[in-house]
Amino acid sequence: METLSRRLLDSRERELHDSLLREPVTVLQVGEGNFLRGFTDWMLHECRKQGLFNGGVAVTQPRPAGREKIEALAAQDGLYTLVTRGLERGEPVERREIVSVFTEAFDAYSEWERFVELAERPELRFVVSNTTEAGLAYAPEKVAEGEPIASFPGKAAYLLYRRFLRFGGEPGRGLIWLPCELLERNGDELKRCIMRHSRDWGLPEAFERWVETENRFLNSLVDRIVTGYPEGRAEEWFDDWGYRDRLLNTAELYHFWAIEAEPELERELPLQQAGLNVVWTDDLKPYQLRKVRILNGAHALMTPIGILHGFEHVGELMADKDFGVFVTGAVEQEIIPTLPLGREALQAYAADVFDRFRNPYLRHRLADIAMNGLSKFKVRLLPAIAHYAEQGSPVPERLVRGVAGMLRYYRTERSADGSFEGVTLTGRTYAVRDDGAAVDALAQAWRTATREACSGSETAGRLLALTGVWGRDLTAWPGFAEAVGSVLAEWETREAAGR
Repeated sequence: METLSRRLLDSRERELHDSLLREPVTVLQVGEGNFLRGFTDWMLHECRKQGLFNGGVAVTQPRPAGREKIEALAAQDGLYTLVTRGLERGEPVERREIVSVFTEAFDAYSEWERFVELAERPELRFVVSNTTEAGLAYAPEKVAEGEPIASFPGKAAYLLYRRFLRFGGEPGRGLIWLPCELLERNGDELKRCIMRHSRDWGLPEAFERWVETENRFLNSLVDRIVTGYPEGRAEEWFDDWGYRDRLLNTAELYHFWAIEAEPELERELPLQQAGLNVVWTDDLKPYQLRKVRILNGAHALMTPIGILHGFEHVGELMADKDFGVFVTGAVEQEIIPTLPLGREALQAYAADVFDRFRNPYLRHRLADIAMNGLSKFKVRLLPAIAHYAEQGSPVPERLVRGVAGMLRYYRTERSADGSFEGVTLTGRTYAVRDDGAAVDALAQAWRTATREACSGSETAGRLLALTGVWGRDLTAWPGFAEAVGSVLAEWETREAAGR
């Protein structure tokens, strides 16, 4: 069976793809993963189908590890299949679309000159990114001619500087940046990092003024559950379709994008006109708070504890009579009360989120959500915990259990290939994909606690005191370490009984 390529497109799809290849690159995308391909790229494809948007997307990866998908995209002529599934008015819906937006796919680490050359193209207008919360952060970088820059903000700063040089600081040559990382004020943070790199590298003040006046860094909030490659259905679908697709992607029907900018930008990026659920707003915070704290907060809560208890998918966990109630109760009774927004509206949003979690067509792997879980936890769940602790109230029981799950999940050892592995409460191994230094710090604290036969509370105290991991000393909250330690001790007793 052939792999998806231009040759397999029908006449309508081929016409759309051929028209794309005649157009210049107007969007640079830093992020090759499932989310952007199931969200932003799909939206641009919808706009292009309706004749509302011109230009192609050049895509590269934010980390060297993404090279495999970049190569797969290039091998498939930039094409991939997206299947969206869910319920509409109670009826099952499944839609298949071959997405055609990529005109270039390249590895920014082995083909650095292509990244630099993109900066100098006059038609380039937008930069879209999704590098996770951990990827949108400042890290000192050195600049050497011809050498790739590791971090996304460093790449962004260098790209803008090369563009500034190419066009001599000409007005109108700046870019519109649309970061999709789930970080509050993500556009502001990206701009801050770029300016810091500029100062590090001693770039001219004229460049910084040009960045300020000619570029837009838009804070935005994205909302769609994108579940990636469907291991259980892929082969069946390939037989039906008559082709294979290494980049097959799946997502729910629901989608929402709130962008903090004037509605006039719709003229350049006609997302609403294409019928997409996009809002241009002057205040992103209400959308940000409800989504990050409720939907993503629920994910951060359920993921480590779910993996430890043997669950593989969100829907499976939500269907469990105990764990489903655990998640809904935590959101309704412990997370929502921490939000300074209308309770009735938040409850309605939460009910929609629970329905999305229970979508029978989605198999959202907890292992995928768990990737870079430490940075996600600090943004998505820790603020709700801090709300109680900082006003002197006991942290509610379900949130405490969520923290215990997070700590126990990061009880790992290095495997032969250097990766980190943990063991569930029932003895199954799982891989941990996260910041190596932070995972190693937690693993060392666990080993020390085990060697010294520490109690649950003492173990929790050692782990929660790691300011390099959490950004603060969580043992400063009275009674918190003891409460978390009690749950760890409970699980330790259960594990010992099962040995």
